[in-house]
Amino acid sequence: MKILILGGGGMVGQKLAQRLLATGLQGHTDLQITLHDLAFPENGAQVSDQRVGSLADAGSVEALAKDRPDLIFHLASIVSGQAETDFDLGWNVNMHPTWRLLEALRAEHLATNGAYRPKLIFTSSIAVFGGPYPDKIDDTFFSAPQTSYGAQKSICETMIADFSRKGFIDGLSIRLPTICVRPGKPNLAASSFFSGIIREPLNGQQAILPVADTVRHWHASPRAAAGFLTHAAGLAFENLQGRRALNLPGVSCTVAEQIEALRDLAGNEVVALIKPQPDADIAKIVSGWPRDFDPQRALSLGFQAESDFKEIIQVYLDDDLPNR
Repeated sequence: MKILILGGGGMVGQKLAQRLLATGLQGHTDLQITLHDLAFPENGAQVSDQRVGSLADAGSVEALAKDRPDLIFHLASIVSGQAETDFDLGWNVNMHPTWRLLEALRAEHLATNGAYRPKLIFTSSIAVFGGPYPDKIDDTFFSAPQTSYGAQKSICETMIADFSRKGFIDGLSIRLPTICVRPGKPNLAASSFFSGIIREPLNGQQAILPVADTVRHWHASPRAAAGFLTHAAGLAFENLQGRRALNLPGVSCTVAEQIEALRDLAGNEVVALIKPQPDADIAKIVSGWPRDFDPQRALSLGFQAESDFKEIIQVYLDDDLPNR
């Protein structure tokens, strides 16, 4: 089976590649995995075919489509905060390459008289939703994004659904919770602090909390994210009855509950490294995000996540904390 991971150098892409190498997929163990990204970690997943480049470059997605992968995981994007502050970059990276990829896959489909129809799994986001929100967002709540990042993800979802409806691809968009606790360094995502207030103290470093501890959000671990992707690959998408976007399970909790979970696992001295420092810009962005979900469709299809935030921290301790 030929598998292409776009954004394969990123944290989730690396977790996914490592999972595929360790366990295979759908009974397949002889996987030909290609990773594509701007760069790759020095000690990352041991995949021989690593291609460096930007999906925004002319001809890049067309060349990848020529390989006719059986399964494509599309994880590549710039993060929410960067897409909001750099309007042109957000659209040029998060939306236009997806259109070109779909067109390139359609061309390969037509060149084979319909024999080639790849499976495509796109990592969307809960940012496709905008308020006002119900207490819990269910599977019927409509997509009305209020950020550029959310709009870009929503448009990609719609394109993937339409190309699937026409039979050019077999696509599914999965709306990831905020992935936490992310290993490594902070990124430009407005949500970065959700990981930072756990990761930095556990590594003996001070962390800045830019919002009130009453802020509630929806989380899942990197391990769960890799599990979402591999589980999605095994689904029969025709059973989705044309609704090719899924809200995924996660943990809804406040920042205060995050901090108490950290206290339970690591103690008061670690929690003391969290320093409140209000940031009005981040607080404004976060105030427009969804807080809780009732993802019955995804649960009925077998998707699984953690049951509480303490379990999410434990995943970081087990999988990613250096020199634990």
